[in-house]
Amino acid sequence: MANDSVTEPVRKSGVAPFLAKAVGVVVILVLAGLLVLWGVQRYVTNRLTPDPTTIASASLEGLREQNRLSAFAARYVAVVTSKQSQLGFTMEKTLIMPGMVRYEVDMAKLTQSDVAWDGNSKTLSVRLPAVEADGPQVDLNAVREYGSGGVLTTFTDAEKRLDAANRRAGQIELIRQAGEPAMIKLARDATRRAVERSFAMPLRAAGIDATVAVRFADEPTANTERWDTSRSLQDVLGNRR
Repeated sequence: MANDSVTEPVRKSGVAPFLAKAVGVVVILVLAGLLVLWGVQRYVTNRLTPDPTTIASASLEGLREQNRLSAFAARYVAVVTSKQSQLGFTMEKTLIMPGMVRYEVDMAKLTQSDVAWDGNSKTLSVRLPAVEADGPQVDLNAVREYGSGGVLTTFTDAEKRLDAANRRAGQIELIRQAGEPAMIKLARDATRRAVERSFAMPLRAAGIDATVAVRFADEPTANTERWDTSRSLQDVLGNRR
């Protein structure tokens, strides 16, 4: 009987509902605090943890601003001979034509879809446009001609035709030499190293130990799996917007 007389006033006084409300408020405050803490941690993490895709995107824009990247050049020498027969006489001239050829990549064609990041292997894959040979730029001061036409030189325009034919043939020969597979490989390797450094250096400066793999759009490759499992910068940055 004594216990009943004590608990009855407590029930009537509304202490139990008050305690329930207080507990509910505390729970809400704790949850709110946890949400705020989670938001602060996420903000700090995003600010302090370097993002490889953001760094790669900045490097990409820097390369695109270069427009055309030339990391390799080679000097070639064309030796061609032409003959001209007329009026029973034959004229022959030989042309030695040195020329410089630069190998370039049009970086303006590079897009975010050509750069992919694989977070599992920490590999940044870059697909470049094909290497293009620019030139040849003929060294006119080093051009040499040999041969004479005698009578044909005096009475006809055979020499002019031979000179024009030799110049055309010389240009074609320089382009042919520049397009040899061995020279294209050298140009690709030099360009590949330059682009790998352009992407790798900012990543390393940010403390990200990543591998940069560069290949060319027209280059045969036996390993295309990495691109299938990687996410291009276009996809990653697009999902953030």
